[in-house]
Amino acid sequence: MERERVNDTTMHATIGVFGGSGLYTFLPDTESVTLDTPWGSPSAPVTIGSVGGTRVAFLPRHGPGHELPPHRVNYRANVDAMRRLGVHTVLAPFAAGSLQPDIRPGEFVVVDQLVDRTSGRADTFHDRFDDGPQHVSLADPYDAGARAALLHAGRETGVTMHDGGTVVVVNGPRFATRAESAWHRSAGWHVVNMTQYPEAALAREAGIAFGGVALVTDFDAGLEDDPAVEPVTQEQVFDVFRTNIARVRDLLMAAIPRVTGS
Repeated sequence: MERERVNDTTMHATIGVFGGSGLYTFLPDTESVTLDTPWGSPSAPVTIGSVGGTRVAFLPRHGPGHELPPHRVNYRANVDAMRRLGVHTVLAPFAAGSLQPDIRPGEFVVVDQLVDRTSGRADTFHDRFDDGPQHVSLADPYDAGARAALLHAGRETGVTMHDGGTVVVVNGPRFATRAESAWHRSAGWHVVNMTQYPEAALAREAGIAFGGVALVTDFDAGLEDDPAVEPVTQEQVFDVFRTNIARVRDLLMAAIPRVTGS
């Protein structure tokens, strides 16, 4: 995918971060850039700052006030904005519900696979094959180097980190029924989220390495073997994320210098 990049070198970055639920700002002392893309405007202006000697671009995927529900995020514009700024790797923290009893709220999962259960989302940059067929491989949607950086950062910051897992991505904004949650669990999937697809696929098309890390906020629709575990509520998700936002920031700050090529 070849498109014009930003020419102003002060507005370049090598690492990108997509902010999820509750993470709407990231670094102090930033510059802001408003970008247009062939697919429209990103969710918000991109802020650019530094972690050590690494230039980092930050974009809250839901907008600065979480005004965009997951099925209305302009994923193509968000990913292309990062590409235009010169970003080679995106780290993408996200809130997730656990589907397995051994993955608990407050823990992190550095996912290595995804299952797409969304519908109606623009999920490719290739709306036409004017330059010939363009079929990317998504066999391994998450970059090994980005995963390694996140896992090392988890050990460094002392959070409980699960190495590997499959995220099933649903359309939202509603949460799952008990039957859906039981189906996802029986398939062996680990966490459920509403935004990792098409982010990961678009990053692959754009030539950007992608690393996703889940902050587990709940047990989705509950656990069959534990009736005391209630189905998730919006309040629970935001409370857990708000309580753990400092740990998310610390994890990202520790991971960024370890990303290959930063």
